[in-house]
Amino acid sequence: MAGRLEGKVAIVTGAGRGIGRGEALLLASEGCRVVVNDLGGSPAGDGADTSPADEVVAEIKKAGGDAIANYDSVASMEGGERMVKQALDTFGRLDILVNNAGILRDRMIFNMSEEEWDAVIAVHLKGHFTATKHAGLVFRQQRSGRIINTSSESGLGNMGQGNYAAAKEGIVGLTRTLALDLGRYGVTANALRPRAGTRLTLTPELRAAMERARAAAAAGQATEASAQSAISQMDELRPEMVAPLVVFLCTDAAANINGRDFLVGGSEISLMSLPDRERTIFREGGWTVEALERVFPSTLGAGVKNPMPPQAPKE
Repeated sequence: MAGRLEGKVAIVTGAGRGIGRGEALLLASEGCRVVVNDLGGSPAGDGADTSPADEVVAEIKKAGGDAIANYDSVASMEGGERMVKQALDTFGRLDILVNNAGILRDRMIFNMSEEEWDAVIAVHLKGHFTATKHAGLVFRQQRSGRIINTSSESGLGNMGQGNYAAAKEGIVGLTRTLALDLGRYGVTANALRPRAGTRLTLTPELRAAMERARAAAAAGQATEASAQSAISQMDELRPEMVAPLVVFLCTDAAANINGRDFLVGGSEISLMSLPDRERTIFREGGWTVEALERVFPSTLGAGVKNPMPPQAPKE
């Protein structure tokens, strides 16, 4: 049954390719008029190109929907304000904001430059704020709205992605706070941790690893099944498979889902647990180092493992 969001207006950032494109197309098929935002830069955020956003707009219109392109950078407050104004000026309203735009500047933390850190934080974390701040003003006034943010499993920790992980887990904290700030006005905010094969995940390094898996299988150094699994996994996790959860969270059926984050990819959708105390210790008058040395190993530290223990230097 299409038309679940008939008459609604959505902004989708980073909608020219990958996950954002799938979200924009499915929202449009459900009756949304869509502002398709995409700067059209490289995966690292360099350059600009209007064609990705234009192509998605053309695809939506060809299917009978309505859309308009926006080429602003989410990293600027002016860009966030302009895309919200464009939605209001063009379609007369705004109901949904999907924050999806992103870039990568992967580097081990000891090699990462200040510019690489700042660029990723600006597009991901600040980029969620710029459009949300201006959309939030509209949503508060009309006492309704849906915000879908894009986090990542990398926020749970991923080697070589300190900037990306910090931004993505920051987005989850932002989402929980948006739920508190805006919930009283009938607005919901939720976050996704998508798994999908996109130009950000199917990097040259990953493609090279897939080719090595193929070669290892051919040489008998790995089973064909395991090699094919490594090669095909990202192909099976198609970007458009994220979009149905986005649409659902924008419907009346999800009106009570607020401040949560979901892992979504392929055939899986998981509700992530909210942070909670795992173990607690108390000591009258507070703790000393000596008391912690005595108590910590058998209480808070019991069974805790180092996820990356020290390794002997290579000869």
